[in-house]
Amino acid sequence: MRLKELLYGIAEYNGNDCEILKITDNSAEITENCIFVCIKGKSFDGHSFAAEAEKKGAALIVCERDMGVKNQLITEDSRRFYGVLCAAWFDHPERKLKLIGVTGTNGKTTITNIVKFILSENGHKTGLIGTIQNEIGEEIIPAENTTPRAFEYMALLDRMVKAGCEYCVMEVSSFALDQNRIGPSHFCAAVFTNLTQDHLDYHENMENYYLAKRLLFGVCDLAVINTDDEYGKRLYAETECEKFSFGNEKADIYADVVKIRPNETSFWFCTGGKCFPVSMKLAGTFNVANASEALAVCIKLGISPEKAIASLGKCPPVKGRCEVIPTGRDFSVICDYAHTDDALVNVLSSVREYTEGRLICLFGCGGNRDRTKRPKMARAAAENADYLIVTSDNPRNEEPDDIIADILEGLHGYNVKYDVVTDRRKAIYHGLQIAKKGDILLLAGKGHEDYQILKDNVHIHFDEREVVRDGLKEIFG
Repeated sequence: MRLKELLYGIAEYNGNDCEILKITDNSAEITENCIFVCIKGKSFDGHSFAAEAEKKGAALIVCERDMGVKNQLITEDSRRFYGVLCAAWFDHPERKLKLIGVTGTNGKTTITNIVKFILSENGHKTGLIGTIQNEIGEEIIPAENTTPRAFEYMALLDRMVKAGCEYCVMEVSSFALDQNRIGPSHFCAAVFTNLTQDHLDYHENMENYYLAKRLLFGVCDLAVINTDDEYGKRLYAETECEKFSFGNEKADIYADVVKIRPNETSFWFCTGGKCFPVSMKLAGTFNVANASEALAVCIKLGISPEKAIASLGKCPPVKGRCEVIPTGRDFSVICDYAHTDDALVNVLSSVREYTEGRLICLFGCGGNRDRTKRPKMARAAAENADYLIVTSDNPRNEEPDDIIADILEGLHGYNVKYDVVTDRRKAIYHGLQIAKKGDILLLAGKGHEDYQILKDNVHIHFDEREVVRDGLKEIFG
């Protein structure tokens, strides 16, 4: 693509025109006849590579200040510029799809998977972008981030368009919104689940975290917002597009007469003065909220309540979200991605409803992340489980025992039994050994992940389904 053709409608540029071979914000990818966009991050500043880009023959260097290099284009916000540039590079695939965005601390993965399943069941080819994986119809693509970086995001949308997708349903992270990874995307619908403490190592405070999430609701046509959440109430008041509240019986959409069983949940889905019976395979009270918001989106987009609910009834459980791991024993094991205190409360309180014996909670906290949530996680576990096993999660560059020490601070004053087993594999084996008839062992924090992140970003294979299988064989033969 020619330079001036690419910049048309984005920026005025009076320099030489040429064929552009690549666009990038990564200094390691600078080549001759590329556009290099200088972006200032938290740990490094792309502007420091402007001179290097000039030496390597970059056709254009986009920056936020005069860098004294040839062929520079100065813009107020290079992140935003890059997002728009990536969209233009792929001929704006975001305009050719109906985008559905889901944001919030918890519930994003479950809701996006349900929405995709319902749309697909009703004849709409749909792509998915999310934490577990990306999907183009039935094709599975590994995911590195909840929401990809701008270039990868637009490339993925482009593939969806070429594959004939009508919709793309996606998890929209606070990082993606703050860093403008979604470029000029506009959403036909957006969902807000909740907001609890998470990612404060990046956002620094809850206000910044909320403001990042709110950005999605300035670029959508229709919003479904959980107003049982305090931040949801605020968001509902501040959102100007067509909007619907989800929550208690005073909301536009609510669930009633909820019945939870180990492998089935039933409730009445109420909207527009009518209530419809629902039965689904997803367990847990928190999944009633997730399913209700997913149903609301699909119905508002034109699928009849009867068809949407029938499809939901066939929707399989989401990997790593209250997932039952088969044991063949008289106790149960469940793995869940819960890695915040609120998520831990939700999953424990839901599992409690069908626990016949003890509820044993195995959990840890990630390293190089917000330390203040560690004791909160401990308190959430102590208040909702009968027995705790404190272990490691993704320690990264922190010592696992130091993380555990922070967790244990939150157990002061609680008369709950707990064991500390730093090695997570040994901790799971320990949980299997102490589990008795009717007990449920909840493995919290890893969920769908099949790895652990150790020092220097070293990833080792660690799939809790495999660990449980191996542990059962070793312990019980």
